[in-house]
Amino acid sequence: MLNVLLGITGGISAYKATGVIRAFTELGHSVKVVPTQNAFRFIGATTLEALSHNAVDPDLFTDVDSVKHVALGQEADLVVVAPATAAFLARYAGGVADDLLLNTLMVTKAPVVVVPAMHTEMWQHPATKQNVAILRARGVFVMEPDSGRLTGSDTGPGRLPDASAIVSTALAVTKTGKDFGSVPGTLQNKRVLITAGGTQEPIDPVRFIGNHSSGKQGLALAHAAKSAGARVTLIGANLGESIVGNSANPSVSGVDDFVAVQTAAQLQEQVDSRLESIDVLIMAAAVSDFRVEHPITEKIKRSDIGHELELKLVANPDILAGVSQRVAQSGLPVTVVGFAAETAGNHERLAALAAVKLESKKCHALIANDVAQGAVFGQDHNSVYMISKSGEHRLSSGTKLEVAVDTIAFIASVAE
Repeated sequence: MLNVLLGITGGISAYKATGVIRAFTELGHSVKVVPTQNAFRFIGATTLEALSHNAVDPDLFTDVDSVKHVALGQEADLVVVAPATAAFLARYAGGVADDLLLNTLMVTKAPVVVVPAMHTEMWQHPATKQNVAILRARGVFVMEPDSGRLTGSDTGPGRLPDASAIVSTALAVTKTGKDFGSVPGTLQNKRVLITAGGTQEPIDPVRFIGNHSSGKQGLALAHAAKSAGARVTLIGANLGESIVGNSANPSVSGVDDFVAVQTAAQLQEQVDSRLESIDVLIMAAAVSDFRVEHPITEKIKRSDIGHELELKLVANPDILAGVSQRVAQSGLPVTVVGFAAETAGNHERLAALAAVKLESKKCHALIANDVAQGAVFGQDHNSVYMISKSGEHRLSSGTKLEVAVDTIAFIASVAE
């Protein structure tokens, strides 16, 4: 059980903090709520006390004999601020301690997860960007806001993520250890390229050879890398709009740049063209091993071909192995991380297969997951085995967002 301190600031999405409180308490964690005075303009103390089962008193100058802000900061195992307004980000980045919440944040040594929510223009303002960068550089995990309907008729990035995403991310940050602050310090302003989804190789204009990858894990990795301070480019292979929203601006990841591809050749072209301008490459996409040698230019009609169709498949280039070789031969300062979907059946065999794949691909680290019996693909949970060239290894299980945060922490340690 964790002692969770939940800060709530004065934004319209403050009412959604009730879902965060409930999610933590249903998992068995103790929650104390510290709202700002402006938060009470949107939600009442009675509601917060009923859900958290703890008294709510945001006044810095009551119970001064107990040094309330020190006690709260020291007893917390995890601090979450949701929602966090632009004004709060500015005061926190500037070291201003003018209320109970900010004083407590100045005291605590617990992991801190800040979840911004505001209008798009405020989120994208240079001052807000600078304040977020400052906080991330100090080891604060600042989640990327979702895109979606905001107050009024406008839509865009700035929406508070769902309570489940906030809680799973916060618990994943806590799971990585008290020193998670090293991750933003390592990935701060690093240029990270992530591939996600599954490539499709055309048979004719309406049919293709593909795989079951949904791209959810790759999108979660992009979200976690961005929240850890990286500049993220996402190459998405056939990501449906149900996953990313508007394909020109993926809502789940909030990335800096997004490129859509279909085939393995297109994905390779995009990776190769960016290799000299990145620091970390995470190859999370499921890439087709084979393609049709000569796709048919017109739709194949069953009435014309009868009951049999022969297709000649030829191997696609091994993009991961090729990139690793190019990096090694050229001396490019790029950390290359591969993903492998295996039908292992157990952790021991998964670890063995991951070690073999790491050696064959010659990358710096490999993340393997077990897709036996329909697991992982299209699901919201995952279990992975991580191994690096230096012998570091780790298991991680949970939601794909939790696994992503843990994986980014592992990759950051490899990339140091």
